[in-house]
Amino acid sequence: MNRNRAVSSVHSRGTTHRTTTRDAHTMAWSVHGDPCGEPVVVLHGGPGSGSQPGALRLFDLSRMRVVLVDQRGAGASKPRGSVRHNDTRRLVGDLEAIRAQLGIARWGVVGGSWGAALALAYAGTHPACVSAVVLRGLFLTTQREVRQLFVTSRSRAPHAWRGLMQAAKCASASALPAACMRSMQRRSHTRADAVAAAWRAYENAVLMHASSRRAKTRNERRAPARDFTTTEKYRIQAHYLAHGCWLGERRLLALAKRAVASGVAVYAVHGSRDPVCPPDNLRRLMRAVPGVRGRLVEAGHLASDARLADALVTALDQAFLRN
Repeated sequence: MNRNRAVSSVHSRGTTHRTTTRDAHTMAWSVHGDPCGEPVVVLHGGPGSGSQPGALRLFDLSRMRVVLVDQRGAGASKPRGSVRHNDTRRLVGDLEAIRAQLGIARWGVVGGSWGAALALAYAGTHPACVSAVVLRGLFLTTQREVRQLFVTSRSRAPHAWRGLMQAAKCASASALPAACMRSMQRRSHTRADAVAAAWRAYENAVLMHASSRRAKTRNERRAPARDFTTTEKYRIQAHYLAHGCWLGERRLLALAKRAVASGVAVYAVHGSRDPVCPPDNLRRLMRAVPGVRGRLVEAGHLASDARLADALVTALDQAFLRN
């Protein structure tokens, strides 16, 4: 049974805010739900994807205060697509600035994919400011995962993969990740636009292949139309992947250990058919940090998968609404 919450227009409408940093980034973020409810910040994936209002359906907005943040250069944050002064350390600092501006002593942190990695990085850096963490489809920020997506997963979407190879002007499968990163860093808008569009088409095809016919939702069946934000999104994503997201598995797991050792409860759900973040990522996290409460679900990568959504709702209830 799909347990996504019914979202009332009163609670979901929210209020939009902007915060300008000292290094000329303007962060866009919005607050939804009960102003006196349990505070939670939601971290989007990508990197560069921008927050998704549909995520609000996972939360009981009559009892929670949910903050959606567009990370640097993503979504409605400005300058869009900028990689200048854009790294993980600064994203962690941005979250702290927003928490302080809201006057919240401790809040929960929820993140999926790259957002899950950022959630652990933030919780490990500022554990005293975090009540609990809920992760979906953890990305461990390794070259192994990047290679799996660009090279190993080509059999899931061969036509789209060949389109990406052609757009990146790449002749060798093993060189595709580096070719995509270089293409997105070039000044040629035509080349970057072509690679970004092909990258998006390939990523969507891989995600849809991993979703069973029964589990696909209307949104998953319909590939998103290309829009002018595609290049900006993948420019940021390439920037982060080329630098290992300034984390890497060893450091990320160390931050997770620090968070749990400081008393932060960590809940994690992961799809057993996830083609982007390998299911073994959950096992690696749980082996390194025994205190993590993990659950493997027969699902793919996207939170719109009904089984994964159900597991997330359960984890959110356990983490934030136990009383």
